[in-house]
Amino acid sequence: MMRWIVGSSLKFRFLVIAAAAAMMYFGVERLRSMPVDVFPEFAPPIVEIQTEGIGMTANEVEELITGPMEEQLRGTPELDVLRSKSVVGLSAIRLIFKMGTDVLHARQLVQERLELAVRTLPLSAGAPIMLQPLSATSRAMKIGITSKEHSLMDLSMIAYWTIKFRLLQVPGVANVPIWGERIKLLAVLVDPDKLRTYDVALNDVEKAVGEALEFSALPYSKHAKLQTEGFIDTPNQRLALRYVLPVIEAADLSKVPIDVHEGKTVLLGDVAEVKWETWPMIGDAVINGGPGLMMIVEKLPWANTLDVTRGVDEALKALKPGLQGVEIDAQIFRPATFIEMALHNLTAALLIGCVLVIVVLGAFLYEWRAALISVVAIPLSLMAGALVLYVRGTTINTMVLAGFVIAVGVVVDDAIIDIENIVRRLRQYRREGSTKSVGSVILEASLEVRSAIVYATLIDAVTLLPVFLMEGLSGSFFRPLALSYALAVLASMVVALTVTPALGFILLSNAALERRESPITRWLQHSYEALLTRIIRTPRPAFITVCVIVLAGAVVYPRLGQTLLPNFKERDFLMHWVTTPGTSHPEMVRVTQQACRELISIPGVRNCGSHVGRAITGDEPYGVNFTENWISVDPKVDYDKTLAKVQELVDGYPGLYRDVQTYLKERIKEVLTGAKQSIVVRTYGPDLEVLRHTAADVERALGGIPGLVDLKAEVHRPVPQVEVKVDLATAHHYGLKPGDVRRAAATIMSGIE
Repeated sequence: MMRWIVGSSLKFRFLVIAAAAAMMYFGVERLRSMPVDVFPEFAPPIVEIQTEGIGMTANEVEELITGPMEEQLRGTPELDVLRSKSVVGLSAIRLIFKMGTDVLHARQLVQERLELAVRTLPLSAGAPIMLQPLSATSRAMKIGITSKEHSLMDLSMIAYWTIKFRLLQVPGVANVPIWGERIKLLAVLVDPDKLRTYDVALNDVEKAVGEALEFSALPYSKHAKLQTEGFIDTPNQRLALRYVLPVIEAADLSKVPIDVHEGKTVLLGDVAEVKWETWPMIGDAVINGGPGLMMIVEKLPWANTLDVTRGVDEALKALKPGLQGVEIDAQIFRPATFIEMALHNLTAALLIGCVLVIVVLGAFLYEWRAALISVVAIPLSLMAGALVLYVRGTTINTMVLAGFVIAVGVVVDDAIIDIENIVRRLRQYRREGSTKSVGSVILEASLEVRSAIVYATLIDAVTLLPVFLMEGLSGSFFRPLALSYALAVLASMVVALTVTPALGFILLSNAALERRESPITRWLQHSYEALLTRIIRTPRPAFITVCVIVLAGAVVYPRLGQTLLPNFKERDFLMHWVTTPGTSHPEMVRVTQQACRELISIPGVRNCGSHVGRAITGDEPYGVNFTENWISVDPKVDYDKTLAKVQELVDGYPGLYRDVQTYLKERIKEVLTGAKQSIVVRTYGPDLEVLRHTAADVERALGGIPGLVDLKAEVHRPVPQVEVKVDLATAHHYGLKPGDVRRAAATIMSGIE
């Protein structure tokens, strides 16, 4: 079989060279369009469902929304893990499917069960929203928006209606949640004292507001649905009735009548303040130490980070002329910068490596034609492997490149062994005056070494089978590495069987090889023969040397670090800050603003952006006691010194949980444990107080483990609340039901939308 392959390559040598050149040309074009990311897609398929429960406490959300929905979703096929989180006003359920499940199929299965789950929710709950599928490293960009001319409400409307919807049109963008969003709406702030003065009930105000609009936003109002106004038929024409809404501004709404009191019409403005306001804040943003908005661009699992980033940059550039007075900082978090820098460094390293390979090949082969054949065979093998990855739709990432780098040794060996043996045999036959044809010599020389090399290559590829059988996070990371390595090695074998003999026939047929033997090779061979002779004569020193090396390795091994991945020295850092539950929104914003100003004062820190709490359809379902601070560091400053200063500053804030890490490490931890820590121990049970004591016992038991750092129990403490308990006897006296009291209190304190 191998004789036929090599013989055919020699016979059709020009076709083989033409095919190789075409593959290189089209390969370069295809590689430019391949998606590029830092890591492969290492997270299992995830479907997240969020349901708003406006005005509900965390316990009420758990009982009325999260629990019933979990019961409906628990039996979804291919489901591996179901996790949920209930915070004030929001239920977030995350369904993690088995690795290999098609994410779109998983979403369809969830959607079918979601239709049944919706019917179990209370009327006051919002509609469940299935978030878009997101990549394992979904955050492609963080954009800070500030303005000295526009209020935060006006800025929010610009960001929502202009910027967000334009960014959603960029190919690959899945979602663009906005932290600190203050949607502008007409608010009616009722004064209870004035209600008593005019003898007006809260229900009367709600009814007046609802009926002032084209249709009421109150679900239990008779005007809740949009009603058509009908039409008039004339002998030759049908005229539709169109109702023109007279309420446009706050002043218009304040003039709506409610009732008649002592012969005088009571207007809405008499019992309430009507103005433009926003909803109760569930989160906020701090941009470079001041107020602003944070837009987070999230990408789809199959999206190219570089393409998404370029698309967002182009969209922002196109919008800039129409955003007068709006300042946009798109550098708070930009992983594309890290990828571009890594590609630049890799390109430089490859160029240096190519030059060194050429120098070494020239020095050892001492024949420019033979060196040229080896230099051509090496990139050709790597390109063939890369094209297979392109056909499979693989993303170029760190692990794929690592596989190619590891395979370079085998590829270079394949490239040199064949051509070196061909050159040696041609020299030998010419010295002997043989009449054999060049083609016959090359065929025999190739087959001499190729049989053993083919078996060695196949054995090398088979040893990778355990890697392909690995599961979980390790399998997701190392399978692309093993695949790229195997493809490069197998492609190298094919190139050695076809292209190398063909090039050897073309370039070496008339070359004067007998006068070009490398003096370096002769010197190394003589030195090796002398050393080998001494070792064979007295082998004891060699055995002692080997034993010393093995013992030294055994001593050093326990002191080596053991991490899944090396430190990539990203220039973007994030800091999680978690205060005691119940911390107010203004206090959290104050602390965050102070921290941002201090972080920016560190030399080399270019900007700072923070998001507090959560955003509508955001993937961070937390209360306002949770903050993520993001900073970007200038590549020109010392990485370790700057990181030490940031860590020192963060450690100076007592009384809260904080950490400093990079986004890539955070995402790996979250996939492994479902949290932002490397190791998580969970306790289960029906009594929360017992769970707190158990968690404290576990924390004390783990405290003495060597090497364990940053040990903490998750903050679960009673949150201060104002409890309203209805006196049934008094309520009966006034003709009130408990639900009436609750709705009235909720409307006055939190409003009804």
